[in-house]
Amino acid sequence: MTTSHTTLVIGATGTTGRRVTAGLISKGHRAKAAGRTATPVAGAEAVRFDWNEPATWDEALDGVDRAYLVPPIGSSDPATVMLPFLRRARAAGVQRSVLLSSSAIPAGGPAVGQVHGELPGLFEEWAVLRPSWFMQNFTGRTLHARSIREDGVIRTASGDGRVGFIDAEDIAAVAVHALTDDQAPNTDPILTGPQALSYDDVATVITEVTGRPVVHRHLTFEQLRDRWATEVPLEFATMLAGMDRAIAGGAEDRTSDTVERLTGRSPGTFRAFVEREVSCSS
Repeated sequence: MTTSHTTLVIGATGTTGRRVTAGLISKGHRAKAAGRTATPVAGAEAVRFDWNEPATWDEALDGVDRAYLVPPIGSSDPATVMLPFLRRARAAGVQRSVLLSSSAIPAGGPAVGQVHGELPGLFEEWAVLRPSWFMQNFTGRTLHARSIREDGVIRTASGDGRVGFIDAEDIAAVAVHALTDDQAPNTDPILTGPQALSYDDVATVITEVTGRPVVHRHLTFEQLRDRWATEVPLEFATMLAGMDRAIAGGAEDRTSDTVERLTGRSPGTFRAFVEREVSCSS
């Protein structure tokens, strides 16, 4: 095992970032945990980083040769800040970059798709991870989690469309592999869980596991857009509502073998995820 590489993990206390940091450390790799408040992370060097403050970039990049990139949250145009940072990262000696994107956004597409399209030209070693919707979207302080707790309702504009929901634990495992494997990935895999589920299915599983009735309420595109607009800028809310409309059309009705092929373990099921979360919160 080698410890010659040091990875900058942007968003190191976030949903995937904290899991990636922990995964790197558990395998004996060095990690630099970057966030807006430089929150201490066990086993890692904490450093302040803000996409919108270039003055924080150089210290974050000092001494690292790999980077895990989580785009700025809620931005419909992350390339504006990410591409200048990535050019600086390349000049500073970063050799491999692993970008967190989305199964719904292709290279050259909107938002982070612009960064995806540029990444292979910036780094000889790269990967763009394109996970489906996170199972963690139903926990914590997310919009779905709050509506489940407060109203027993999941509201979407996805109709009967199905999604290959994936656990962030599995996303992180693939990210650690992409960051540390001797062979650079140089690809953009779709990551999913083992099953494609509708939101009606999701509501049924949550009801069965928790014993609390949860239903899926079908919204129009406009209703969902306006609901999201209470949380994020309108342009980003429109994009999110558009993703639900694509789900209704079948765009996310798929599964992939990426997690098992790269990590050697099967991805977790949604039922197992809910059972784990109920246990953790009880």
